[in-house]
Amino acid sequence: MGNDDHGRRKTPCSCCMSVFKWIPVLFITAVIGWSYYAYVVQLCILGMENRVTMAVFLLFYHLTLVLFLWSYWQTIFTSVGRVPDHWRLPESEVERLFRAENQEAQKRILNNFARNLPVTNRTMNGAVRFCEKCKIIKPDRSHHCSVCNCCVLKMDHHCPWVNNCVNFYNYKYFVLFLGYALIYCLYVAFTTLNDFIQFWKNENQLSEQGQLNGTGMGRFHILFLFFIGIMFAISLVSLFGYHIYLVFMNRTTLEAFRAPIFRVGGPDKNGYNLGRYANFCEVFGDNWQYWFLPIFTSRGDGLEFPTATEQLGNNRGGYRYDAMGDTTTNSTRQQSSHRTANSAATTTQPFRNHPA
Repeated sequence: MGNDDHGRRKTPCSCCMSVFKWIPVLFITAVIGWSYYAYVVQLCILGMENRVTMAVFLLFYHLTLVLFLWSYWQTIFTSVGRVPDHWRLPESEVERLFRAENQEAQKRILNNFARNLPVTNRTMNGAVRFCEKCKIIKPDRSHHCSVCNCCVLKMDHHCPWVNNCVNFYNYKYFVLFLGYALIYCLYVAFTTLNDFIQFWKNENQLSEQGQLNGTGMGRFHILFLFFIGIMFAISLVSLFGYHIYLVFMNRTTLEAFRAPIFRVGGPDKNGYNLGRYANFCEVFGDNWQYWFLPIFTSRGDGLEFPTATEQLGNNRGGYRYDAMGDTTTNSTRQQSSHRTANSAATTTQPFRNHPA
């Protein structure tokens, strides 16, 4: 899955940690399994006398559940991607890099090696971003994940609830997972709301009508199902809304907290903002028929991305994903920011003391 697969050895401690990291996923799976039993068996099969109503409830429930589980599966088991080998520094270059006398020498080595690579992101001192652990030039928007132990393409964040990094290849699945999880929780909550209200109004009447299991366990399952649905829906609303915002702004979670630094223009949180529709299509693809299915349709290859300033220079030629041009800008504010970043570089230490 990663970019530094060689040299890794499994130890008893690492195996235990690998198992431990699956606990959040197992917890979510257990909750889904219990909710299926509570909804299908206790609410619908045992609690509904009208078979037509039961069939309608079960139809929409299973449709939502399938899309929810499909998106969740894709988010969990999609690889973080692999940076191609030609982005990796040879051992001889790595030795030269760490033997360099000063930061400027290291900068020249990295810039020289990456001169034919489509990278526009830089460090604060203006050098090409380099991962000391993976020994590779970092593609734009990629970062090293200490949990996955590799560089992740267009890394958004590492999510323990899916035991995977949210990245270029599964970001669409992750957003759909949040959306369908929210729909699932709201659907469960609204379809159990009537039973919840009636139970508190007249418990004995509900038992006589057979809407709730007379043993008491059925009441517990349905009431608890309503509470769980509401609680998860409340937490998902803000998270789903935030990632929809990020999609339309063409930002990752990391970029929202720390703006990417461009070769020309300096730090800019809107550096990849191509307009809302183009930003949406970059994640969900151009074919609307696949927008809401957990099928990979994202634009690009995860290694290079069109920038806002590039599109300003080619606004009559449409959006393109074949190459990265110069990220020139006419913004005086951005140029001033870039000069400030270069001035600050004189106070930084050599690369080996401050990894990119």
